[in-house]
Amino acid sequence: MTLVERFLKYVSFDTQSSEEADKCPSTDKQMVFANYLRDELTSEGLEDIFLDEHGYLYATLLASEGCEALPVIGFIAHMDTSPDCSGKDIKARIVRNYDGGDIVLSEGIVSSPKKFPELLNHIGEDLIVTDGHTLLGADDKAGIAEIVQAVVYLKEHPEIKHGKIRIAFNPDEEIGMGAHLFDVERFGCEWAYTMDGGEVGELEFENFNAASAKVQINGCSVHPGYAKGKMINAGRVATELVQMMPREETPEQTEGYEGFYHLTGIQGGCEGATVSFIIRDHDRQKFEARKQRMTEVVAAINAKYGEGVAVLDLKDQYYNMREQVEPVMHIIDLVKKAMEMAGVKPEVKPIRGGTDGAQLSFKGLPCPNIFAGGINFHGPYEFCPVQSMEKAMMTVVNICKLV
Repeated sequence: MTLVERFLKYVSFDTQSSEEADKCPSTDKQMVFANYLRDELTSEGLEDIFLDEHGYLYATLLASEGCEALPVIGFIAHMDTSPDCSGKDIKARIVRNYDGGDIVLSEGIVSSPKKFPELLNHIGEDLIVTDGHTLLGADDKAGIAEIVQAVVYLKEHPEIKHGKIRIAFNPDEEIGMGAHLFDVERFGCEWAYTMDGGEVGELEFENFNAASAKVQINGCSVHPGYAKGKMINAGRVATELVQMMPREETPEQTEGYEGFYHLTGIQGGCEGATVSFIIRDHDRQKFEARKQRMTEVVAAINAKYGEGVAVLDLKDQYYNMREQVEPVMHIIDLVKKAMEMAGVKPEVKPIRGGTDGAQLSFKGLPCPNIFAGGINFHGPYEFCPVQSMEKAMMTVVNICKLV
């Protein structure tokens, strides 16, 4: 099976995760895909294959003869796709030798370089696209396909010597739960890499510090004709709270290392309302200051309307992996060289988000993130150049060779 055939097979599985579930995996359909992958890895001759009840799949490519003492390294990708866009009945097709023009995905739905100029970086390449009604699922089935294809390549080329290689595929990354039940001890690696980046060449070992903030507004509903001095309209208070947050520090107005407050939801009415934010910053000190700002805004609401009107639930989600990776920077130098061997220019950049690797790094498994090749994730205009996937696959092979 070729890399492209493998990828197209993988995206035929609907593996959308759900933020509403209280189980792992959050959706049963992820386990369907996990079982398929387990059987595929078995047929490809991998060892120590184990799928646990939560959908975490582990497998081993044994070391070449004489290389058993080399460091054990790992490669990780996630099975779920985003809840933001349907992943059911994906109809992928390949646009051969892209000419730089508009791509008609289906009637009335066009992917244009005028709106998505990143398309122009891939003129002459073969682009895998959707029909405009679902996401593609390159995030992160491209990563899974590249890892599987790389270990199959190593098995088929015994002249390439390598140490013991561990691979793992996990559920629920898109809802921030992918690393929570990951068994680092079972994985047994000195370090690992997630194949979960985007554009070719991306290499990431810095990510946001992250927190969630949910504010419950408790109003007081009174007949509007007799409400003066009595009513507290929770919906109105909720919008007031939103307006008290820094207007320039939002995702749509920040880039690079700039942090933000992101309003993810506002629901309710007069009697009660809920406001949800996520808080992000690469700098730990600024991150703590952002959380403090949220606390102060809620305190100001209570000072104005009465104690208990606004109740804040503030939770840290993950932290910047840089502090865990810096002591072992040779694992970054290794990837840079592996990319160059694959004809790729490394582009080190901060992640304006998080990966499973961030949480795994704080579990004792340093885990930078490498490009998988997909672009415009989480929506119907997602695409993935075949050539980028091939370079990602060879980057994995080269890392194993260099170690």
